[in-house]
Amino acid sequence: MIYLLNAFSLLLEIAFDLLATLFVLRLLAEAGRADFRNPVSQFVYRYTNPVLAPVRRVLPNWRRINLAALLVCYLVMLVKRLVLFALLGTMPHVAGLLVLALADLLDFVLVFYLVLVFGWSLLSMFQVSPYHPVMGLVEAIVDPLLRPLRGKLVVGMLDFSPAVVMIILLLARILIAAPLFDWGEHLARGF
Repeated sequence: MIYLLNAFSLLLEIAFDLLATLFVLRLLAEAGRADFRNPVSQFVYRYTNPVLAPVRRVLPNWRRINLAALLVCYLVMLVKRLVLFALLGTMPHVAGLLVLALADLLDFVLVFYLVLVFGWSLLSMFQVSPYHPVMGLVEAIVDPLLRPLRGKLVVGMLDFSPAVVMIILLLARILIAAPLFDWGEHLARGF
């Protein structure tokens, strides 16, 4: 029975993470000023706008940050944690649940950026058209992270700025997200 529960929880996590990916893409594409004419951007906009339009009436953007998309991502992570705890038959303390959802969101965004930076750096080694829709969107999302280091870590013909950004993202997971998870677990148990 435990194996079936583990398989079901894995499928639930994948479903919630796919939903969160859509809203994180919307959040980061708007923050990076991705080209709206891009077909991938239009897909993301089309499927997130029915949820975000009513929330944006109450919670407008702050600078280039779509606070409505951020709130929806947080709520997706909160519901995911609540469902996973319900599968285990336990109910955590509310404060622990809120902190765990925040830790989930932070870790998710860090891993998302890590995958995008790695994929972008890998694709940049091949002759991929810069006009490809996916490449354009990834470039718009990754560029704000790479811009401060671009051109400063070049050795020969190699730019090591993506490697440094990936190391910083991994360190952020270890030094920020992991302690937040520990604190959330501690609060969820009620100690």
